[in-house]
Amino acid sequence: MSSQGRCSARKALLIAITLLVSLALHFEAIQAADYIVGESSGWTFDVENWSKGKKFKSGDNLIFNYDTSLHNVVVVDAKGYGSCTASSTAKTYSSGSDKVKLSKGMNYFICSLPGHCDMGVKVAVKAS
Repeated sequence: MSSQGRCSARKALLIAITLLVSLALHFEAIQAADYIVGESSGWTFDVENWSKGKKFKSGDNLIFNYDTSLHNVVVVDAKGYGSCTASSTAKTYSSGSDKVKLSKGMNYFICSLPGHCDMGVKVAVKAS
């Protein structure tokens, strides 16, 4: 009878751990926030200061709304952000309504159309 009790206790512990992990994952998903880059103006010229003063967390989403005939969104590193250049392997979005999940640390985005990044169609976001 005692071995059956230990088995039942193990099952209960396993169920409790599974439940806690599920709740933690669900809670994290609920806590993620969506931010519209540039707010009502969207992803356009002079948006580079939009993120100043905002607090972002890893897992939050940036939503880039823009006219696809005018812009795109490219994920770059710090060097690409500073020089307004994207590598040939950089992830490029072009739907006009892109949702990008932030990673912990610095996240950099530019428009790769000629001259656009230099005119402020870029944003750097730090996620804690």
